[in-house]
Amino acid sequence: MMATNGTNTAAAENTALLEVQHISKFFGHVIALQDVSCFVRAGEVTCLLGDNGAGKSTLIKTLSGVHRPDEGEYRFEGSPVVMHSPRDALALGIATVYQDLAMIPLMSIWRNFFLGSEPTRGFVPLRWFDVSRAKRVTRVELGKMGIDIRDPDQPVGTLSGGERQSVAIARAIHFGAKVLILDEPTAALGVKQAGIVLRYIVQAKHRGVGVILITHNPYHAYPVGDHFVILRRGQVYGDFRKEDLPLPQLVQMMAGGADLDVLTHELESAARPGRVEPAGG
Repeated sequence: MMATNGTNTAAAENTALLEVQHISKFFGHVIALQDVSCFVRAGEVTCLLGDNGAGKSTLIKTLSGVHRPDEGEYRFEGSPVVMHSPRDALALGIATVYQDLAMIPLMSIWRNFFLGSEPTRGFVPLRWFDVSRAKRVTRVELGKMGIDIRDPDQPVGTLSGGERQSVAIARAIHFGAKVLILDEPTAALGVKQAGIVLRYIVQAKHRGVGVILITHNPYHAYPVGDHFVILRRGQVYGDFRKEDLPLPQLVQMMAGGADLDVLTHELESAARPGRVEPAGG
């Protein structure tokens, strides 16, 4: 049974920065997404949660222009849009930061910051990379996010995982992101590094960016989230404002509710002293 609280598109119709309504995506006979509706507002963090196979990857690829929905409507700033590639999404101001970050470890921080969008000086046909400007802007933009880099010339591969994620977030915002989609940014990080990334997500929100945080970890999502969309088997299982969703309920919904209760009972029964499993079990 679906679990929703009715705060979805009706309340957000006039205020949503990005919104999808009743979209579905099929790969042959496989239903990857079915009748999914969700939205993100400027200056808010919308957390998209679900276990492996819930449909998170397909949904973010649809939001970022990799896939076109087979059914439903995609709206940006109130107008219907049809995107044919991630370049179309980026032109609208929808930036996606994937787990691999699209960075070159041996290149400096400032080279990675401007990779593909290098500032130049001079006149055609003699133009060259404006290195001093690139370094200066990198320092300033990272500083706005509260990131104090030691040396913009150091290879980005020498940064910690949390610092690399933070550079990617700052880069996207500098180049005009209105919506920032973060794909499992804390998945491979320790507790301290995950905390660093979550702090910069809040910084992005305070700068008016609409953030979509994709994660399977409710303990990372809950402190920074304003709005929670829970996916299960390609459908929206729940859609809540933070004030309507206590953390224990979020954890229970992500774990499968009644399914978790049954599993817990089975594990407790199996762990009782004196219980012997059948041979060859």
